[in-house]
Amino acid sequence: MVISADSSDVLVVGGGIIGLVTAWRAAQRGLSTTLADPEPGGGAAQVAAGMLAAVTELHHGEQTLLGLNLASAARYPEFVAELEEASGRTVGFRACGTLSVALDSDDRAHLRELHTLQQRSGLESEWLSGRECRRLEPMLAPGVRGGLRVDDDHQVDPRRLASALVTACERAGVAFRRAWVGRLRVTDGRAVGAVLRDGTELAAGQVVLAGGSLSGRLEGVPEAVVPPVRPVKGQVLRLTVPAAYAPFLSRTVRAVVRGSHVYLVPRADGELVIGATSEEMGWDTTVTAGGVYELLRDAHELIPGITELPLTETRAGLRPASPDNAPLLGPTALPGLHLATGHHRNGVLLTPVTGDVMAHVLTTGELPEVARPFAPGRFARAPRAAAPAVPASRYTAPAQQEQSV
Repeated sequence: MVISADSSDVLVVGGGIIGLVTAWRAAQRGLSTTLADPEPGGGAAQVAAGMLAAVTELHHGEQTLLGLNLASAARYPEFVAELEEASGRTVGFRACGTLSVALDSDDRAHLRELHTLQQRSGLESEWLSGRECRRLEPMLAPGVRGGLRVDDDHQVDPRRLASALVTACERAGVAFRRAWVGRLRVTDGRAVGAVLRDGTELAAGQVVLAGGSLSGRLEGVPEAVVPPVRPVKGQVLRLTVPAAYAPFLSRTVRAVVRGSHVYLVPRADGELVIGATSEEMGWDTTVTAGGVYELLRDAHELIPGITELPLTETRAGLRPASPDNAPLLGPTALPGLHLATGHHRNGVLLTPVTGDVMAHVLTTGELPEVARPFAPGRFARAPRAAAPAVPASRYTAPAQQEQSV
């Protein structure tokens, strides 16, 4: 049975931070906006560490993505100020910088290569000796061989960010439908809304699919425009730094330990986030003993004092990865349907620019210059992502799988 519902200018499918910022910006532009998600603000924002690491996250072959990352990083201070004023909530933004370090000669060589790539890309980073690294962060292990100081890579608390975005959306007039979307509605070759799993029909002039790693599983999306995203699992630990140990770390610390990446993100409230594994495990979000062990082992080699801290939480979530590890932003070949997904490890970093890009698309129909390399059409001839381990007709999953980690 189909139950009629009021129509809106924009329907956003997915209530992670990407869906929330899209809905907020759309409502600010005067568009009547509905967001459908069983738990807005839940999803992988509850798992992510919140590094704003445009420089230290640079990888070979991702120079195009670098431009988008830098554009979003530059917007963060103003974005945070506006969001905190609109919501009355703080988001834990810290302009603390990042220190990437190496523990052996191989890791040091890897970091040297990264430094060279950063310099060729016009980025600012400073090479430090092991002694200089320990002068900045006394808790580092004596064996640290060198590192990169990056003063422009900061952090935000994704849980607070998500909460603030929910409140800002509510105050801007976004209508929340706290339910799973079962199917996209397509009429005469155009997306015209969606049907919730309870049969409620949501009509909309435009639909934005922002379902994170689940975006490729929404029933009713034509095969030609199904976003080629896959889930990449990440496990994260949270510890608490007692007052007697403060200050434990003054900035985010990253390292490559025997080829494995590990990071430690210190919050102002004493929380310390350690992550993150990267596992091609389909839709599995199980926290494993091996994952926890590896993170603690690598973190201990980096900062021996870590084992004295209370372990308060273990979580796992899913990053939505595209074939080129970059987001899909803007109109699809199906009129009325837009994508805001596939952000992989950069979902938190790209929140400000994604909101601006999608608001521009929704109000003008045009994709801004900064986002044109990330139009969904670049995968038009790519094969569809592999089928998930559960029936594709079920657009259901634990809430923590909703958005990127």
